[in-house]
Amino acid sequence: MSKTLSNKSNLQVLYEDNHIIVINKRPGDIVQGDKTGDKPLSDIVKEYIAEKYNKPGAVYLGVVHRLDRPTSGIVVFARTSKALPRLNKLFAEKEAQKMYWAIVKNQPPKEKDTLTHWLKRNPKQNKSYANKNEVPDSKKAILDYTLIKELDNYYLLEIDLHTGRHHQIRSQLSSIGCTIKGDLKYGADRSNKDGSIHLHARRLTFLHPVKKEPLTITAPPPSDSIWDACL
Repeated sequence: MSKTLSNKSNLQVLYEDNHIIVINKRPGDIVQGDKTGDKPLSDIVKEYIAEKYNKPGAVYLGVVHRLDRPTSGIVVFARTSKALPRLNKLFAEKEAQKMYWAIVKNQPPKEKDTLTHWLKRNPKQNKSYANKNEVPDSKKAILDYTLIKELDNYYLLEIDLHTGRHHQIRSQLSSIGCTIKGDLKYGADRSNKDGSIHLHARRLTFLHPVKKEPLTITAPPPSDSIWDACL
């Protein structure tokens, strides 16, 4: 995975107000600090807020959810301690509707389908295995997919998540022979040059934690020849 991370100048803010800020994460960025020691998106967003609003001292920012490092798309942060627990509850209770785009090499078996698996995580490999039946320590995973575009060599799928499991989309699509482009971990023939995978958190619909108004946010995918062909 590329070590080149965002800075404030190319941070793509999709929505912001006093309570929340929504970012279009680039592939390669980590949302929160990890063992790599690379600068996380959360720190970059704090710097952006401090500079834009001329805030002295520490900036409050709550991490609500994460995306895998090679994945791009919508990430929501809380700007106040009032918003964070409300957003946490909303995501935990599956009241945020998440839609993803995935580009896969092989044509899916059906144009539309609901996939149900039992995912078992292997922490040492940082990988989840999809099983058709329940196995010990597995978690039920459900998603809907729809084939929305055929490209020259690839297929664009729209995915609606019903559950939020570790590597859920990657594992479930791989299990039906539709590995995401660039996803070596789940069976792709080769990696993308920048270490990304063609999985993008495209749209998120949720109730604003303070204003209680519905919000729908859409994120443009990264610009490359394949994503560009999807638009």
